[in-house]
Amino acid sequence: MTESLQRAERDPEPKRWESTKARAARLAESAKGAPERIPLVGRAVSNLIRVNLLDNATRLAAQAFLSALPALFVVAVFAPATVKHSVTVSLREQLGLQGAAQQQVQQLMNTHPDGAAQGFGALGVLVTLASATALSRALQRVCERAWEMPKHSARLALWRWVVWLLGWLVFLLIQVPLRDGFGAGYWLGVPLTFVASTAVWWWTQHLLLGGRIRWFPLLPGAVLCGVAEVGLGIASKVYLPHAMSTSVERFGGYGVVFTALSWLIALFAAITLALVLGRVISEEPPVARRLGTRTERGGW
Repeated sequence: MTESLQRAERDPEPKRWESTKARAARLAESAKGAPERIPLVGRAVSNLIRVNLLDNATRLAAQAFLSALPALFVVAVFAPATVKHSVTVSLREQLGLQGAAQQQVQQLMNTHPDGAAQGFGALGVLVTLASATALSRALQRVCERAWEMPKHSARLALWRWVVWLLGWLVFLLIQVPLRDGFGAGYWLGVPLTFVASTAVWWWTQHLLLGGRIRWFPLLPGAVLCGVAEVGLGIASKVYLPHAMSTSVERFGGYGVVFTALSWLIALFAAITLALVLGRVISEEPPVARRLGTRTERGGW
């Protein structure tokens, strides 16, 4: 007992507390530096923080919902009946529309072009289509941040925004028959969707970056985007119809907005993550040697 008291006097409480704090500080510093000791993880984390994943995903989702989808409706209303049907089916499959929400979309698609022209007006149509390029611009900024490229001038990038938007609308129209393997079933549809999505996102990066990054370094990000789209497409078939129905029952028409925006945020979060990780993977030494990636900041 006497020895214990003497030991306690030699090792007072403040010293023990300081020792605990020092150990905690060393552990925190070690944990903080752990990603840097694993190059792939460290660069992935730092790039995701720099790009600001959730902020950009939310911005892309908002632009898609507020500008690109209205443009799709405008184009579809003036398009032939087959295109209208494709848009209706695509929105039903992509967003899980059912019941009243599906009927409203169907009613909009059945609007006669003459009545639509009077309702929209020529100026309204042009403004809607022009505002839809906001999605292209937002996506271009994500690609530039992912690759740490300077912002492209609007004069040089304008035609790229329009071309990408048209390509995206066409891809949206063919996604449903593509997923179904053009009637053959999912055994063909899933690999076709993966290949098509990979090709679209490969082209998207090269187009919106203005050709400043060569084709092959962009391939890992495109492949990851293809995987993300296939995975989310399968998940949406299971999750979205029930979520959309429940949300409409609780919130009425607003439920469609809440569910659609939530799904778009998840989609663009996955796309942004894939683009950032694709850049990180392409700069890993073994991959960089095969793809010809230049890891220095001295240009591409």
